[in-house]
Amino acid sequence: MKSLPYFCRGEVVRGFGRGSKELGIPTANFPVSVVDHLPADIGTGIYYGWACVGTGDVFKMVMSIGWNPYYKNTKKSMETHVIHTFNEDFYGEILNVVMVGYIRPEKSYDSLEALIAAINNDIEEAKLKLELPEHLKLKEDNFFTSVTSLSSAPPPTTASTSQTIMNGH
Repeated sequence: MKSLPYFCRGEVVRGFGRGSKELGIPTANFPVSVVDHLPADIGTGIYYGWACVGTGDVFKMVMSIGWNPYYKNTKKSMETHVIHTFNEDFYGEILNVVMVGYIRPEKSYDSLEALIAAINNDIEEAKLKLELPEHLKLKEDNFFTSVTSLSSAPPPTTASTSQTIMNGH
């Protein structure tokens, strides 16, 4: 995928409400405006990389891009699991991510337990791969310290400032 690493940021919006409650794996969801601006070569599947909420610390992450076949979603989503325990939700905050690599395609599972096991395997794989020197250096990228609020981002592409996005290399 020639678009990797891929940098993007956007406001955390409410998703389907399944990550924490049903799976025990909380996720932060990007608005449709961010999902719609993904490069064509970043297809559906599971990715790994780095994430930071607002101006906070940078943590490892895994991200699902797609329709979540187990749940038969009709809307494509980008759901990021930041590999860190947060004390509270951060809806409305800016999530900054750099997608570094691809783990696997999305697929359906026969049971919720099988889905949870697969996600946990993805998390472990991401933790290992992000220790590689070429991936570790991206944790320190100035992307995480540059534009940290939507008010200082490029001019909005939609009528709402909360929908402003920043995508690219």
